[in-house]
Amino acid sequence: MGKPTGFKEFERKDRGYAPADERVKHYEEFVVSLSDNELTEQGARCMDCGIPFCHNGCPVNNIIPDFNDLVYQSDYESAINVLHSTNNFPEFTGRICPAPCQESCTLNITDEPVTIKTIECAIIDKAWENGWVKPEVATHKTGKRIAVVGSGPAGMAAAQQLARAGHTVVVYEKEDNIGGLLRYGIPDFKLAKMLIDRRVAQMRAEGVEFHTNTCIGEDISAKQLKQDFDAVVLTGGSEAPRDLPIPGRELHGVEFAMDFLRANSKVIQGVAGAKEHLISAEGKHVVVIGGGDTGSDCIGTSNRHGAASVTQIEILDKPPVKEDKAMTWPDWPNKLRTSSSQEEGCERMWNVTTKSFVDDGNGNVKALKCALVRWDKDAEGRWQMSEVEGSEFELKADLVTLAMGFVHPVHKGMIEELGLELDGRGNVNGSTEGDDAYKTSIDGVFSAGDMRRGQSLVVWAIREGRQAAHAVDKYLMGTTDLPR
Repeated sequence: MGKPTGFKEFERKDRGYAPADERVKHYEEFVVSLSDNELTEQGARCMDCGIPFCHNGCPVNNIIPDFNDLVYQSDYESAINVLHSTNNFPEFTGRICPAPCQESCTLNITDEPVTIKTIECAIIDKAWENGWVKPEVATHKTGKRIAVVGSGPAGMAAAQQLARAGHTVVVYEKEDNIGGLLRYGIPDFKLAKMLIDRRVAQMRAEGVEFHTNTCIGEDISAKQLKQDFDAVVLTGGSEAPRDLPIPGRELHGVEFAMDFLRANSKVIQGVAGAKEHLISAEGKHVVVIGGGDTGSDCIGTSNRHGAASVTQIEILDKPPVKEDKAMTWPDWPNKLRTSSSQEEGCERMWNVTTKSFVDDGNGNVKALKCALVRWDKDAEGRWQMSEVEGSEFELKADLVTLAMGFVHPVHKGMIEELGLELDGRGNVNGSTEGDDAYKTSIDGVFSAGDMRRGQSLVVWAIREGRQAAHAVDKYLMGTTDLPR
């Protein structure tokens, strides 16, 4: 796998970024790719480690050592075949996945993992450039009809797999374009939307039918959908945002992060009438509450608007700069990470709780009243938060984005109409193993992705979409050749 001594001969090298002062002037991707020679060397670093922990580190179980070796040999056409055998959309994961596979790499014990994500992205980009990605049209039709509700990565993966198995697949999307969170939730500078468009074109050629501006539970009843199709797969997102019900929450300028991001993306992508709903950060002091990826996207977008300042606050402790490998490897470690958006300019604060929003006298937010907190374990070992006495302070803010995650899918409409059983967190209840895999409490209705597992990563959505397709095909046909 790769070159036996490659990890000793070649230093780790990864993609770079265009300078921050240049990239904040536009919404295009700004990654600087490695050369072919550099990719060959990076592929050579994959060692014959005996047990490739990266396989399990990757949610879709990519066959990583194999495609690394093929890149070392400059055989990209074979590499894309290996990559596509486990991942329908490596151009998505090669850009926006946090790469848990790299944390699981054996070489990460010494902080020099193989640049798996970069190699993955290079493989699929070369495949598109050379015309190796073609529609895979089923050679026979089963006569079965399947509805997929939601066109994010889980829905797209499920639809593509089922179409290739010979089923007639119809995808319903409530927005005006396909892609789910990929389309309007993730900024264009992180994921160019032409990547989605060309996959949709491929899927159309494979027989998938798409319907946009169609909300199941409103435009079409969920029960009608169940009557019209042999199976229904629910792959919507976890879209109910976590709110912050404190004094002043109703003030103008306190916005949910996804509303801020979605409105901006629609303007950038030229959606008619979108400018009327734009939430602008231009010239404003922006405070982002929440330290995750959505918060980072708010930072990057605010800087591109021309914000006067951007501050990101997080209620948890500041993570350690370096993890304890003996305690964490090969699992995903809690450590300090700095995103490309954070590098573009923002102040980051930890152990901060927001107590109220301050009114400027005209119904607009002008500041946050905050305090510092500490985290201690109680007698049973559970972490408990307490406020640090006398630590209150104010943060100036003209715009606040609430980026604290999502609690569960929206229940009103489709879920309530079907009467689906929910788990303890408010997600659609369903297991991932055995004969009941991805089945809901209603016969013939399946669920996958964030709607079933809760807010998660794109790579987990692709995994669940693929596995749900396996389950649906087996349910309809009694057996299946689709990979799980």
